[in-house]
Amino acid sequence: MRAITVREPGGPDVLEWTEVADPVPGKGEVLIDVAASAVNRADLLQRQGFYPPPPGASDIIGLECSGTIAALGEGVTGWNVGDEVCALLAGGGYAEKVVVPAQQVLPLPKGVDVDTAAALPEVACTVWSNVVMDGKLKTGETFLVHGGAGGIGTHAIQVAKALGATVAVTAGSDERLRKCAELGADITVNYKTQDFVAEVKQADVVLDNMGAAYLPRNIDVLAPDGRLMIIGMQGGVQGELPIGKLLSKRAMVMATGLRFRSVDSKGAIVAQVREHLWPLIESGAVKPIVGRTVPMSDAAEAHRLLEASDVFGKVLLKRER
Repeated sequence: MRAITVREPGGPDVLEWTEVADPVPGKGEVLIDVAASAVNRADLLQRQGFYPPPPGASDIIGLECSGTIAALGEGVTGWNVGDEVCALLAGGGYAEKVVVPAQQVLPLPKGVDVDTAAALPEVACTVWSNVVMDGKLKTGETFLVHGGAGGIGTHAIQVAKALGATVAVTAGSDERLRKCAELGADITVNYKTQDFVAEVKQADVVLDNMGAAYLPRNIDVLAPDGRLMIIGMQGGVQGELPIGKLLSKRAMVMATGLRFRSVDSKGAIVAQVREHLWPLIESGAVKPIVGRTVPMSDAAEAHRLLEASDVFGKVLLKRER
């Protein structure tokens, strides 16, 4: 099969479309004939040599995919060869075929085609696990998501709105904020010209992709009993935590990632997503937002697009047939 490999750590040009060995499903796994994958910030870090895959995972980049089940490993039930699916991966998505534990596979939501479905697994599992399962966002609360115009942000806006929250977002341009408002954002903040603490005032749950750079202000904006969910480090990896403010607000700070969780942990999240989030997608309350689709063989261009923050929503990699 063909896949994107990394010649050496570096810029987008180190990505190469080459022949590699076909993967074989083991016990409890399925083989997916990939239709499309999607680009995530973690992929850029892996390409640069800063985010190696977990032990035993494919060293091919790609944390999600969609396609058709081509083979079943020993002991797999509930799936059949020929089923159209999407899946949460620990790696291997930038390829014509990928092996994944059956627990991490999802059916296509009704009304979503097989290519577009590649935009869902990573954002759906990230948002649902952080905002709902751990962050416990409730109807009537205020939710703030940083990077509202990205893949995670565009999904989180819709999920929080569907759950009855007041939604606040940050983004870097008025045009991107306008599009966030169209998805349901109630409060929009241009982080280049406005202070989100002053604009939002209090948030019960904050979903943060910036890390260190936003840490003090994220604590400032938390409401009493607020929950700060950190899922990224775009603004640095070390910061000072104002313990006094946390104590006075009875606030929680939690940092989580999907990739290094156990298969059982990922499977539990996938099961929750299938039960609770898929109906929201099938009803039209939450839609996959795809900003650009490029051929999988041109993954370098897709990485450039994401690095430039020029795309609203997800960047998909479509396999050429």
